[in-house]
Amino acid sequence: MIKSLRTLTLLLAAGLACAGCAGPKSATREAASAPPPAPSAALTASADAALKRGDCREASESYARLAATGDVQLARRATQVAMACEHLPAAWQSATRWRTLAPNDREANALYAAVALKLYRTADARIAIHQFWQVEAQTNASAPPPKTGVGGATAHADERTARSMTELTALLLEESDAPAVLTAMSGALEPTANSTDTLTLLGELSLAAYDGDRAARYAQQALQHDPQDLSALRILARAYVMQGNSTQAVATARQAKNHDAQRGGLELAEVLASLGRSEEAHQELEQLKGSGASPEEVDKRLALLAYNSGDYKEARLRFTELLTTGEGNDGTALYLADIAARAGDPDAAIAAYRRLYDSSVALSARSRAAALLLDRHSRTEALALLDDYAADHPEDELDLTLAKARLLADHGEADAGLEVLKAEAERHPQHPSIEYDRAVILEQGGHVHESVEALEHMLEKRPDDPTLLNALGYTLADHSLELPHAEVLIRRALAVQPDSPAALDSLGWVRFREGDMKAATTMLGRAYAVGHDPEIAAHWGEALWASGDQAEARRVWAAALARDPESKPLKATIQRFLPDAH
Repeated sequence: MIKSLRTLTLLLAAGLACAGCAGPKSATREAASAPPPAPSAALTASADAALKRGDCREASESYARLAATGDVQLARRATQVAMACEHLPAAWQSATRWRTLAPNDREANALYAAVALKLYRTADARIAIHQFWQVEAQTNASAPPPKTGVGGATAHADERTARSMTELTALLLEESDAPAVLTAMSGALEPTANSTDTLTLLGELSLAAYDGDRAARYAQQALQHDPQDLSALRILARAYVMQGNSTQAVATARQAKNHDAQRGGLELAEVLASLGRSEEAHQELEQLKGSGASPEEVDKRLALLAYNSGDYKEARLRFTELLTTGEGNDGTALYLADIAARAGDPDAAIAAYRRLYDSSVALSARSRAAALLLDRHSRTEALALLDDYAADHPEDELDLTLAKARLLADHGEADAGLEVLKAEAERHPQHPSIEYDRAVILEQGGHVHESVEALEHMLEKRPDDPTLLNALGYTLADHSLELPHAEVLIRRALAVQPDSPAALDSLGWVRFREGDMKAATTMLGRAYAVGHDPEIAAHWGEALWASGDQAEARRVWAAALARDPESKPLKATIQRFLPDAH
């Protein structure tokens, strides 16, 4: 079984308090405390000392140098340290050494693939994933089947292998985005992958990568093996939603319900909700209560449906009831805090977030509370929320620091955010997330040409990265620069993610800047249907207004504002066109 990288990376469990490390994501407690080979003991002690004083960069680079000529255990340890410290060059060097020494080690292949994807080395990741798959298949085929259960030895071996691949996929998604994981995973598994489990795994990845056509193909192939497979029907229904085919989406979800009244019924409610048919979804969920479905599951979905529909009064009642009956958790309490924030009660929201500062959702709670504190100009208190937690939770240091930089930029302090990123880049050299956030914040701070240059520089190394292609294309379009080139970039992003709401929004915005309001409104409407992002609604409404359909623009803005009443881009757009609106 593969645990998550964050769980696996307990490399400081032997007592190393790495105050400067960033989040991590690999290896086992035993490996972390395993003694290094005797000849390198002194050098290893020096590297560990660097960890203790919070110098993650020095520790990572020292271990990488040791691993270059060391054995498997030392290479493994070096990879663990570098990944925990988010030092990607050192992690790549050490993981490469580890996999060279142990080419059939499942963990070596998994972590090598994870680092490769973080560095956008998709071909290298694909090779490691394929090797991981082969080793798992061979190991499971030779293992004795369980004494209980149905099915033969081959079926059980296939199930175990599929489970391992699912775990590997979850691990990789922690470190990279869905399009990159899909490209690597599909390249490693196709064309020999033909089991229902593998096909549905690729289908789920396709949905995450906003590729509805591909998801539908995988689902249909899986259904050829088993026409009643609920996972495949679920993927197919959601693929139809993504493609805008509501009739087929609902029909497929009803087919799932015919095969499994309870689980299929829940899926039908989800499909209806995603299509904006909230009342029908609500009715479907209420009907499930009397059909044997889990009341707790139905209640949770009813609460989420109300929340996502903008009915915060009902959502508050339902989430509160879940907590009262013991069915809720930290996530439930976080929703209640979010509702207070969206309802315009920052004091209640901050108080609710404060109760979650040391919970399983602490990072989200502290970040959202910090945003509210910055809104009221309590800068010192806001930043302390993140800094204090990072000091006690070094595994989250990078995420927290990136969150701090974004918050500062969002509140008019782009230059301060850039300074935060500059210091972070010293600790985590060549880190893609830091480089990308820097480009985004440069644009926010008015340094448009510098932002464009930064994105172009990253694209030189990652020419097919849809996130970068779309970011550069949108930046150019938003500033009415090189519109034909912007469209080329965005279409390249859509070639990888054909149903991405962000890229569809960008293409619609290019059309808007070019004055083609008919095409703009169509594209932006589709983007909002897929993503329901308030900033997309702002663009869509503006295009509608410019096309002369002011009534529809008002309707779009009102509906989006009901879902996301605190969206600053949406409120700013409405204020420009409707200055007297409240």
